[in-house]
Amino acid sequence: MRLANFILIHIESILLEWERFARSIETPYPTQDAQGLRNQAENILRCIAQDMHTPQSDVQQLEKSQGRGPSADADTAAHNHAHARWSAGFTLNQMVAEYRALRASVLRLWLSDELEVSATHTDDMLRFNEAIDQALTESIASFESTLEQTRQLFLGILGHDLRTPLGAVLMGADLLARAAAEGCQQKLALQVGASARRANRIVDDLLDLARSNLGEGIQIRKERIDLTVLCAQIVDEVRTCYPQVQIVLKERGLLNGLFDPGRMGQVLANLLGNAVLHGDSRRPIEVRLERDAAVICVEVHNYGEPIATEALPLLFSAGGSRYERGVSSGLGLGLFIAAQIVEGHGGQIEVRSTREQGTTFRVSIPATLE
Repeated sequence: MRLANFILIHIESILLEWERFARSIETPYPTQDAQGLRNQAENILRCIAQDMHTPQSDVQQLEKSQGRGPSADADTAAHNHAHARWSAGFTLNQMVAEYRALRASVLRLWLSDELEVSATHTDDMLRFNEAIDQALTESIASFESTLEQTRQLFLGILGHDLRTPLGAVLMGADLLARAAAEGCQQKLALQVGASARRANRIVDDLLDLARSNLGEGIQIRKERIDLTVLCAQIVDEVRTCYPQVQIVLKERGLLNGLFDPGRMGQVLANLLGNAVLHGDSRRPIEVRLERDAAVICVEVHNYGEPIATEALPLLFSAGGSRYERGVSSGLGLGLFIAAQIVEGHGGQIEVRSTREQGTTFRVSIPATLE
């Protein structure tokens, strides 16, 4: 029996195999009923059978093998199937696995029903594989399109819908802090302002992470600046926020070069903030600046509990930059963003951490003057 006819005659048996496999896939959502698990499967199979019944030239076969087949009803069914699987919590790999299982189960059922394999069987298998691949290509395109729309929505919410109310909170807190007399009310207003600024920094980090995941990278706009002056400004800001912490700036002359001042300020503020948070408050934090003929270096050193050895390889990865008292904990995205910024300047960031010598983050950037 030709494969296309076998699919149409035994479609219920094939759908039962599809449903059984789909039920075995674990998602964050409750398991769907039979109708949900079979979503668009019957339409996909019927369109594949119709495609196999349609005469095909060598040129058309080549086009399909290279992913340039004509749009058909199977594409629409595959498109809708991908959207439904996204809504049901399937990952892209899980959806692709459905097609692999469908291909295997159809061929297994068909060949087990046949007594011999002929040339027409080989041709049918080729046509069936082409049709499956065409449907899969459309499903992947639809899945990725839905994923991209979700990412863009996420960026829009972060970039506008969250920044607007945070800006209003920050402005109101600053006004209240200036208007209130010294005491509990002013202290409360200052705490609200500090929390709003911290939330703004979190939004900035999430935006940077989203752009990095989208392949856009973190934008770097270089200009000629003195890194020593910028570093001194960041040190003063951190001293103001943490007057109980001693920060020592050690620099050797001017460090002129091409840097993005806002982004490099973000790197320095992040490293100093981590040193304040995780360092021994009884001992000073040191910021060291130096250069040689080829490289400008910035080091931030503090004493305190060392970073766990197993955490070091993941420290600058998204989700991996977390440590506290030597174990994984909550540093957030700061070190990942810092590493991305330094990389955008053509440099690298490293860390050394021992109980005896303390923790040192070292940023090395080529001393580019042009």
